[in-house]
Amino acid sequence: MKATTQPWYLAALLVVTTTLAGCATQPSTTLTAADTAPEAASAHTTQKLVQGSRQMFATANPLATQAGYAMLEQGGSAIDAIIAAQAVLTLVEPQSSGIGGGAFLLHYDAAATQLQSYDGRETAPARATADRFLEAGKPLSYTQAVNSGLSVGTPGVLRALEMAHAQHGRLPWETLFAPAIQLATEGFAVSPRLHTLISDNQQALREQSASAAYFLDAEGQPLPVGYRLRNPALADTLSRIAKEGVIAFYEGEIADDMVRSVQNHSKAGDLSLADLQTYQAVQRDPLCGPYRQYTVCGMPPPSSGGLTVLQLLGVLQNFPMQHYAPQSVEAVHYFSEAGRLAYADRDFYVADPAFVDIPVQGLLSPAYLRQRSALIQPEQSMGKAAPGDPLAMLASLGRDQAYELPSTSHLVAADAYGNLVAMTTSVEAAFGSKILVRGFLLNNQLTDFSSQPYDAQGVPVANRVEAGKRPRSSMAPVMVFKANKPYLITGSPGGSAIINYVAQTLVGVLDWGLDIQEAISLPHYGSRNQATELEEGTAIVGVADALRAKGHDVSILPFTSGLQGIVITDQGLYGGADPRREGLVLAD
Repeated sequence: MKATTQPWYLAALLVVTTTLAGCATQPSTTLTAADTAPEAASAHTTQKLVQGSRQMFATANPLATQAGYAMLEQGGSAIDAIIAAQAVLTLVEPQSSGIGGGAFLLHYDAAATQLQSYDGRETAPARATADRFLEAGKPLSYTQAVNSGLSVGTPGVLRALEMAHAQHGRLPWETLFAPAIQLATEGFAVSPRLHTLISDNQQALREQSASAAYFLDAEGQPLPVGYRLRNPALADTLSRIAKEGVIAFYEGEIADDMVRSVQNHSKAGDLSLADLQTYQAVQRDPLCGPYRQYTVCGMPPPSSGGLTVLQLLGVLQNFPMQHYAPQSVEAVHYFSEAGRLAYADRDFYVADPAFVDIPVQGLLSPAYLRQRSALIQPEQSMGKAAPGDPLAMLASLGRDQAYELPSTSHLVAADAYGNLVAMTTSVEAAFGSKILVRGFLLNNQLTDFSSQPYDAQGVPVANRVEAGKRPRSSMAPVMVFKANKPYLITGSPGGSAIINYVAQTLVGVLDWGLDIQEAISLPHYGSRNQATELEEGTAIVGVADALRAKGHDVSILPFTSGLQGIVITDQGLYGGADPRREGLVLAD
């Protein structure tokens, strides 16, 4: 069943005027009456399970989904679709991801029956030091650290996509950028989500002249929903990358402008041409572990996502989650307690493995996880959990203090050849560092390092800033195998809450028998080793008092995850997208 038959560009033109103005050298923000007309379709308020038999694609934005799906319809591979969609997300969802950021990607090669992972995480500049986010010995404020040149790491997503395309691409590299180039040139309608994020961040955007000129109108107000936004500067950038390859990004004029923008910022960073020229994506062995009759695989460090999801599930393996209703007090209690234990270990141990010895096998040992699960009591929350010590390493590490902000995007793809991709991609905070260069935003991923390099006792933090180091991440693209065959792929944005979002979705499908859309749509809950968090405005807040009776400190928060997922069965493909964002699943 195909969810829609119209090609991506017709959908795009439904939400823009048909008379196209000439392109200037900078993004256009001239308002007209036609440009401010309402969108043809508002953001999704509900989502339905989508079924397909041959191929499927999903992202958090309809235009990105349509662009990627168009590649599949042309005979492209899953990685081809991902690249096309990432280029479009740079344009239409700049608050979340883009070519100025990084990504973690899982790829399943059906012909080789092989799972591979690609690390496109940003790196700290060669001149970075441990006291990067300190001033007079104290951490910089949130805004000082994030909205600055100091926060910009060497972007990695294009190098990772280049590596994956060289191994698994079917369509020419240049073809993959055509949808984004056309949309950037002709314009797209500002979506409700983009408008909201601009409104929420307008002061920070206003302080950066290029970002203000692009995202705000002549009166300094957020661009309205439905406004046709053109970005000829990005069209030019993408055209160069399409024709010349990623070297056009990492060397030459584009690289010069990135370095100049970072180094000339009022709070200057130290990104250099050498940092860009020498950046390398890394292919790593995926991290896999058992859960019930399944094998769950994710990204290894420097992402904490795969390890922490596996730990959380490994603790839950010792409890009969299938006997608890998904929104019951018992389900929330055990899930949250398992999260406390997993996050406690994460905060101490996980960092870039090139700089820190991480006891991965010890942390995932069934005996260790059984020992940790014994700390969970059925009628009483443990409160704040202490990290475990599987290899007597605890005394050598300090507790991490990172900002970890929730603005990211996730994509899933299943192509006609049986290949699968799950990719989580990010610029970190909303609009990253707010530094706009040649039509795209630079990340602020270096604030994923601990702001304090040492704890109160002077013990070094594993995730401290070091030159060339990759900051710890929570991104958790996941693939699940059943009887050695791919069964489920998923992932989410959401900062450090990503781990809980993904683990909850897995429990929803694997323990509770929900379809992927039902699992994605569940009210969110869990603990990041602080309060037990319940999603605001959902039925799950009804268990708050019962949780407090068990000793839980309860917080009720908005959780704008952006889960996408595909379940692969003998009967076909089943896909879901998060109703909290503007996601779209296409399939045939």
